[in-house]
Amino acid sequence: MSFSVRPLDVAADLLALLHNTTTEARADIQLEALTLAVSADLPVLLWGEPGIGKTAALNQLADALALPLTTVIASVHEPSDFSGLPVVGDDPATQGVPMAPPDWAVRLVRSGEGLLFLDELSTAPPAVQAALLRVVLERRVGALRLPPGVRIVAAANPRSSAADGWELSPPLANRFVHLQWTYDHEVVVRGLNGTWPRAALPQLDSDRLHDAVAFARRAVCELLAARPALVHQLPKNEARRGGAWPSPRSWDMALRLIAFATAAGTSRDVLSMLVRGAVGDGPGLELLASLDRMDLPDPEDLLANPAAAVLPERGDLRQAVLDGVVAAVRKRPSESRWNAAWSLLILALETGAPDLVVVPATTLATLRREDWQVPAAIEQLAGTVSLSQRADLARR
Repeated sequence: MSFSVRPLDVAADLLALLHNTTTEARADIQLEALTLAVSADLPVLLWGEPGIGKTAALNQLADALALPLTTVIASVHEPSDFSGLPVVGDDPATQGVPMAPPDWAVRLVRSGEGLLFLDELSTAPPAVQAALLRVVLERRVGALRLPPGVRIVAAANPRSSAADGWELSPPLANRFVHLQWTYDHEVVVRGLNGTWPRAALPQLDSDRLHDAVAFARRAVCELLAARPALVHQLPKNEARRGGAWPSPRSWDMALRLIAFATAAGTSRDVLSMLVRGAVGDGPGLELLASLDRMDLPDPEDLLANPAAAVLPERGDLRQAVLDGVVAAVRKRPSESRWNAAWSLLILALETGAPDLVVVPATTLATLRREDWQVPAAIEQLAGTVSLSQRADLARR
């Protein structure tokens, strides 16, 4: 007996070979930021041009988290698909009219966990966006509440590249952590060759949880106490209202993200992406700068034991520390503290860029009292300060 091979059978074999790809552990700040935000149980919105891999990233994330993926194309649904369809019972006057949820919501409740992917969010009309408000924030679909094991991620194209695109409404936009999704040329080439990056789950250090929460609360509260205008800033521009902007809700998200990032020991690049995605670029950068200042050593500790001092590597942070040391001496001057400050400036000269020492050294010199002895080590700084000042004059 002979069997004929159908053309589509051979095509199926070829497709199977093309789909036979592997993954590898690879540092990817986008995937890391997305995974951390999902772990923090915050709704995430991926912004990116069509065809750059947003949906593929969600499929890979679902596999990494071992969660079933439920995809809902927001733009092809009616508002009642999210708020629930009214179902008239036997006696509406006494029992009311329940709102029946769609089948995908029922499946999520039955499974108890899952990754709900709201795709093409920027093509959803305003009425659908309004119906999504309770889904995203309260996890309610009709009469059902989605279980805690369900995570929500959405994707959107910029209005300029979306089919019949709409700007996101401010109430809906403010419920998301916004991540800008781009492609990496090397990742694409390697992926098309059969190896794609694998999302690594954040490893939270159980010993750091309490400190992480305290650090996050202190960072956010100290900034907002000093900058009360940042608590709530609804952008005037319509397009910016559809992105990340500061409100009490988004500051709470930023606080949670800082706590998770601290407990996981993530990089500054990942933390920056998450914080700016929660409260916007301007407030986010101010918060990051505040975090940097929190990590700076106390000038009083440095003056008490300059021999054991460790100065920051980054130039801007080192400059801030040296300025803080000089300010501390000015506030409470004494010969021993003055000498200790010179020791710290010499350490800065030996371990970093000489130009960072010029301004604090010049200021510290003016604080000397007549009866204070000039330390011998100050000669090490004299040449640097003089050379820098001559260079400044030459540039004028």
